[in-house]
Amino acid sequence: MSGPPGLPLLLGLLGLPGLPQARPRYEPAWGSLDARPLPAWFDEAKFGVFIHWGVFSVPSFGSEWFWWYWQKEKREPYVKFMDTNYPPGFSYEDFGPLFTAEFFDPNQWADILKASGAKYVVLTSKHHEGFTLWGSKYSWNWNAVDVGPKRDLVAELATSVRNRTDLHFGLYHSLFEWFNPLFLEDATNAFNTSKFPTSKSLPELYEIVTKYQPEIIWSDGDGNAPDTYWNSTGFLAWLYNDSPVRDTVVTNDRWGAGSICAHGGFYTCSDRYNPGHLLPHKWENCMTIDRSSWGYRRDARLRDYLPIEDLVKQLVETVSCGGNLLMNIGPTHDGRIAVVFEERLRQVGSWLKVNGEAIYGTKPWRAQNDTVTPGVWYTFSPKEGEVSAIFLNWPVSGILELGEPRAKLGETQVKLAGYRELLKWVALGEKGMVIALPQLTPQQMPCQWGWTLQLTDVD
Repeated sequence: MSGPPGLPLLLGLLGLPGLPQARPRYEPAWGSLDARPLPAWFDEAKFGVFIHWGVFSVPSFGSEWFWWYWQKEKREPYVKFMDTNYPPGFSYEDFGPLFTAEFFDPNQWADILKASGAKYVVLTSKHHEGFTLWGSKYSWNWNAVDVGPKRDLVAELATSVRNRTDLHFGLYHSLFEWFNPLFLEDATNAFNTSKFPTSKSLPELYEIVTKYQPEIIWSDGDGNAPDTYWNSTGFLAWLYNDSPVRDTVVTNDRWGAGSICAHGGFYTCSDRYNPGHLLPHKWENCMTIDRSSWGYRRDARLRDYLPIEDLVKQLVETVSCGGNLLMNIGPTHDGRIAVVFEERLRQVGSWLKVNGEAIYGTKPWRAQNDTVTPGVWYTFSPKEGEVSAIFLNWPVSGILELGEPRAKLGETQVKLAGYRELLKWVALGEKGMVIALPQLTPQQMPCQWGWTLQLTDVD
């Protein structure tokens, strides 16, 4: 005989063993939302790929902020580029049909993402230009289904990523749009009216979550408007309480003027943020392989792309200080991942195949970098109880001195990731150790650009 309908709920709230726990409800207020635990998968993932793709990929000149620099700021190189290459009266909207994506193969993209060793991907569903890469009901005739590719690019990539990889799928979404008349009207009214978020931005957010169930919502572009204008806390309360991804979704901190580095799931603080020390809150370093732009640039030179040594360095520094690295690529208007981006991603993947244990699922150690030898960064693997010392420069002497680990005679073991034999070492008093690296030819090296020493039984 069953009890009253309220009994199971009451017992659950009391936390009695063997009964389901009641799901916490989050209030649309930062105090409540910020108390939500970050789903564990995000911290364990460590490395993701950002993809900036949109109509700005058509001119592919200077920056993904092309429209703003040309039309609003009237920067000389952008004005000259348009005057030289396009007829008078050509508008930014005229680039829409030229965003063709005829070479876009989502399976190929998914395979490259998998080969990179990334554990998540974030695609720009809509940048500040307002063009949506899905057939949004709220972006009539300015979306990838009505104009240009005539394809739902978000759906295609989501499907391929989920079918062919174990990556978590995420979406970037710009809150504001540079030239949307409704946003400009609200801005003129000092954001005391909210026509734009009510009719455009918020409906889009609900639409992409319901339709594509992304596990990351990477918000951006507050247009100097406060979170109250965007009703960010209202959206996030729905996202955490009632959305189809409520248990797994993670969010960043760009939800209105003043929220960055203060509210949200993980902090980004600024573009290319790499503090170099441990932070008390989970953070992400979003950065670009192209030093100057997030979108694809036809005018980029080889020297504009970060070499693989710099990318490995960024990854190691970021992870040792408790962050995730989100490395950006910009595809072409016709849907290709340029060969230089593919090469960099595959290089990172080859490095992670050897050194992944020092990255994935790790926690910051008591020291982030070494006090004696520069270019040595530490991580800790809780499951193995192992400290990883990642060194970015192979010493000419073949001897590596570490100032931080406290080794124990007869107990501590040192291994080089990708090399079979144990390494010999000597303790330096109470703290520090000297390690003899194996004498290897370049062909015998387990990897390039950075190496991992796995230390067991050290304090």
